[in-house]
Parts: sequence; structure tokens; C-alpha cells
Amino acid sequence: METSNPPGALYPGTLYIVATPLGNLEDMTFRAVRILKEVDLIAAEDTRYSKRLLNHYGIETGMISCHEHNEAQKSVQLLEALKAGKNIALISDAGTPLISDPGYTLVKTIAAHNITILPVPGCNAAIAGLSVAGLPTDSFLFCGFLPKKQQKRALALEGLKQEKATLIFYESPKRICAMLQQTLPILGDRRACLAREITKMHEEYIRGTLGEILSTLELRPQVKGECVLFIQGASPPPPMTAEHLEELILSKQNKHKGTADLARQIARDCHLPKKQVYDTILKLRNTPS
Repeated sequence: METSNPPGALYPGTLYIVATPLGNLEDMTFRAVRILKEVDLIAAEDTRYSKRLLNHYGIETGMISCHEHNEAQKSVQLLEALKAGKNIALISDAGTPLISDPGYTLVKTIAAHNITILPVPGCNAAIAGLSVAGLPTDSFLFCGFLPKKQQKRALALEGLKQEKATLIFYESPKRICAMLQQTLPILGDRRACLAREITKMHEEYIRGTLGEILSTLELRPQVKGECVLFIQGASPPPPMTAEHLEELILSKQNKHKGTADLARQIARDCHLPKKQVYDTILKLRNTPS
């Protein structure tokens, strides 16, 4: 086992956050296999599902379930084991734990007790799909699963309209068409990529606009497999000309709003330097009508 406890750690045990394959078992790292063999216990989202992975690599370490319905209770139990010097690995059904998967409550609990927590990096659906999506990768925002309720989902999408980073969403195959139908009028027909069944037998990437992706899916009797949707961020607004700025100021002038307040509001709404707006307001107010 790795000797990894940093100076200041109060207890000898270590919690490893271990990424596992999305579907193709060959994507397991050498280090992940070794850690899972060496730890005293594996906390798994679904022990029955993870048994296949462990059997494939000859890992005989005992498992305990740790999922969204029992995580708070199991965190206390695992905390005591770590305090006693046990080393524990946390795995989810696929990919990196905590990323739209259980584990946050456990990690938060363990971190509060100054116990060593180490990542064992590996597969992640959001990053794997982004690398082949054909969309900008210099800045991206992981949004996870949108709310299931239509009204809450619309509010969440409205809040992302001006986001310039590439947007990444997880969605179930049962809801992906409904999500696209609601996303299209709110965000507009942007460039996008739908990744389905990443690394699995029926792996697929549909690139095009949101409308084109929706049309493709609607021709199918049903959509199968977990989906990751990548959407290009908002385009920057065209530069505002001096004439347009003057028109905007004239339309918003109010006798009860001071020059500074008006300049601050317009500068904020239009992403312009406040001094530029302020000077234009003064020029207009000093110009004889």
C-alpha cells in the first residue's frame, strides 16, 4: 500500500477515490487495480454491479455498499474504520465517483476529520466525451443532470443562456428528447454533440445543431444508453456602435435616475466600460436638443 499520509494527518487510514471504466473494462488503470487489491475495504455504489469488475481483475477485497440512500449512515461506519487505520477505496458503478454519483457526503465527512483522501484518476464521461465532441475545450461548465420537472429545468436553462463556456449535461435516454425539445427554444439552435454509450459496444456520437440531433433521435423508436450532451456556449454579443449606445441611453433616460446610476446599469447590462457610458451620457445631456 502507498505510504501517502501527509504531515498533519490525524489518523493513519486513507480514503482512495478510485475511477473505474465507463463500460470497456480495459480502461482500468494499473494503479487502480493495485489499490483495489491492497485496501482493506471497497465502498461500492452497487456491490452486485462492481463484482463483475473485481472478478475480471482477480480482486478479492471485501465490499460494502455506499449509495445515495445509505451514504450518510455508511459515512459514520467508514469514518470509524479509517480512524482505526483501515484503508478504504470508494468506487461508483462507472467513471469517477462524486461526479453526478454518490460520494460527496462521505468525502465531506472524512475531510472534516483531517483524514487523508487521495484520488486515483481514470475515466470520466464528461471529459472523455468533450475530447471528441468537436466543441471548444478551453472553457467548459459541467452541469450534471438538469431538474426532472419541466418548469425547474426551464429556469436552469435560462440561467445558462449567457454562459460562454461549452456546456456539459448528463441525461437519461428516456428524457433526452424532452430535454432537447425544451433546450432548443431557450438556448437557440447551437452546435452540439450527443455522446451515447461512451466506450461501450454501441458507442455513438451525433454532431450537429441541437435541432439536427433532436431530429435524428425522434426518428428512432427509442433511445438507449446513458447520454452526455455537449452544447456550444453563448456567442459574444456584437460590439455596440456609438450610435447604438446613444440610442440605448436616450431610451433609458429617466429624470429620477442620476447619471452615475444610469451609467452603472447600462455598463453592467451591456458589458461596457462604465467611463465610456458615463461620458456618452454627459455628451448627450450637454447637447442642445
